[in-house]
Amino acid sequence: MKRHAPATVRNRQPILDVLQRHLPAEGLVLEVASGSGEHAVHFAANLPQLVFQPSDPDHEALASIDAWAETSGLTNIRPALALDAEAAAWPVERADAVLCCNMIHIAPWTAAVGLMAGAARVLPDRGLLYLYGPFRRDGRHTAPSNEAFDCDLRRRDPTWGVRDLEAVTALAMADGFAAPEIVEMPANNLSVIFRRS
Repeated sequence: MKRHAPATVRNRQPILDVLQRHLPAEGLVLEVASGSGEHAVHFAANLPQLVFQPSDPDHEALASIDAWAETSGLTNIRPALALDAEAAAWPVERADAVLCCNMIHIAPWTAAVGLMAGAARVLPDRGLLYLYGPFRRDGRHTAPSNEAFDCDLRRRDPTWGVRDLEAVTALAMADGFAAPEIVEMPANNLSVIFRRS
């Protein structure tokens, strides 16, 4: 039932360190593409004043998220929701922040388009949209390991791949977000912090 994603153990604390500087003091945090659920549990345990709403389009992922949440005993994690980023309507109508880690490169570009549009619908003015993962910058990979990862992704599915930060920024700004703050992260990843403007 519980899934384990080894990368979450390595990246959850660096992500939390960034989130603690940017998340609101209280409110609802919607996580899109929660995967195993390990991030949601770690964030909820360390940010008890916030309520976390995990989500994923995959039913096995939803079961894993709920299993991790139940084992944690935390009361500030809601049951996981089925949410497809591309859907014209999401099952959450309002959120104070939207988090999305490691999704837009392991999904078609239309998922990124849907994520931006959906986040713009649910967030208030100045609301936070936080992305984490590998990105290309100025048309180039930031490390050989990211280039190899990109090749592997595109071999598995030609609609997947490490995205250009500039293209993601343009997409977000077209949906009403301000230019992002970028934070360099371990393992050649980035935190990309958008605010609804």
